[in-house]
Amino acid sequence: MLPLVRMSKPVISTIGELKKSGYTSKSIKEELRDNLIQSLRDGIQVFDGILGYEFSVIPEVQTAILAGHNINFLGLRGQAKTKLARMITRLLDEWTPVVFGSELNDDPLNPLSKYALNLIAENGDETPIEWMHRSDRYVEKLATPDVTVADLIGDLDPIKAANLRVGYQDERAIHFGLIPRSNRCIFVINELPDLQARIQVSLFNILQEGDIQIRGFKLRLPLDIQFIFTANPEDYTNRGSIVTPLKDRIGSQILTHYPEDKLIAASITASEAKLSDSQKREIEIPVSMRNMIENISFLARKSEFVDQKSGVSARLGISILEAVVAAAERRKIIHGEKNTTLRVGDLYHAIQAINGKIEMVYEGEQEGPYNVAVNLIIQSIREEFDQIFGGISKIKMRKIGETDQYSQIIRWFEEGNFLQLLRDDSDLSYHKTLEQVEGLKKILPAGEKDNYFLMDLALHGLAANSRISNTQISGTFHFGDLVNSMMKMTSEEDDEESFS
Repeated sequence: MLPLVRMSKPVISTIGELKKSGYTSKSIKEELRDNLIQSLRDGIQVFDGILGYEFSVIPEVQTAILAGHNINFLGLRGQAKTKLARMITRLLDEWTPVVFGSELNDDPLNPLSKYALNLIAENGDETPIEWMHRSDRYVEKLATPDVTVADLIGDLDPIKAANLRVGYQDERAIHFGLIPRSNRCIFVINELPDLQARIQVSLFNILQEGDIQIRGFKLRLPLDIQFIFTANPEDYTNRGSIVTPLKDRIGSQILTHYPEDKLIAASITASEAKLSDSQKREIEIPVSMRNMIENISFLARKSEFVDQKSGVSARLGISILEAVVAAAERRKIIHGEKNTTLRVGDLYHAIQAINGKIEMVYEGEQEGPYNVAVNLIIQSIREEFDQIFGGISKIKMRKIGETDQYSQIIRWFEEGNFLQLLRDDSDLSYHKTLEQVEGLKKILPAGEKDNYFLMDLALHGLAANSRISNTQISGTFHFGDLVNSMMKMTSEEDDEESFS
């Protein structure tokens, strides 16, 4: 296999020169197989940008290629199905010769179209050739209900037939669709179930025998294509399904999945998030913030309010990270600060990202997308708080008069003190506000950095565990004593009833 770094185009320009070079024809499946074998022997990581699939999906992809199979990636949205398909192009030879001007990318030593056959018969070894880079040998089509047989296979072109003075049965009268023009390429159909059943039927012979039929005229064109399909599980989609005979002709169906480990999920989010250089340089992202972002995705995949058949895309974590970093950048710009660190409250700027990435079941719609997003954030904070500080269950179970590491903080609020954290406050004001709470610094784990972030996390975590209150009003977090807050809310409700 040629290196992944782009090499210069070969200088060979005729079929005669190509023969003298020792070039031999291969089918695309043979080409992929041979290059995969070489990459395995050389220890080249072809799928090095895919995380979490090292022991599951990637070995299955390699097995399918070695078997010469067409492939269907079956999985929920955001599981890197299309990315996997695109990375298979790395297993193609970097440069591939084709007959010059050929619409079907004819192999100079094994021509297919009448155009190429006639050109070679006329010019022999002087027939010109051109070179196609592997990046041009990848064709992708999104299956939509309006896709037609003509789009994929082709149709008769009366104007071409008239200009060339040939009958409709002549190959030259055909306007070829995407699939024939993808000869010797990787052809991907995304969301295969969305393709109408009658269109799926038109793929039968191409997958099995290489025949195409256009308006009753059968053409024997042994197309050389590596087909890759992607699809969501059929059991939940109401848009369509893969017809059984087509599924039978696809050699390997590979199940994809979401990351099973939060560290891997965080690595995927970090690598895929589109952060500017200035954001990476000027905005510190604490490890706990990365954990909480991934917690939201994992919690959403178990939530009773979220449609689990639709799935929760890995793009959720990516969008959340981009949103919270943008919120911190906005705050930094407003206050003219050179650098800043993400805060726990920045997670609430991600509600817009969460709402756009999850599908609700009926109960979720009743609860409201906003409330579902807020609850996911609170649960995420609670999990990270328990992970960093621990012992919250002991707080709930402690007897009257017993103390623990959080007692001084809770007592400070019980004495009538309260705290207001503005989302858009400057770093200096933010730090001074947190320092007001007695006992907050004492509970910080030894050796940890990002102390102000952890102090912030402690307050949000205590509130998430119902030890203190946290009320959000106009971009401000109001922390106070839980009992006093409940009594105040009850009093306000009574006043409203009296007024009414």
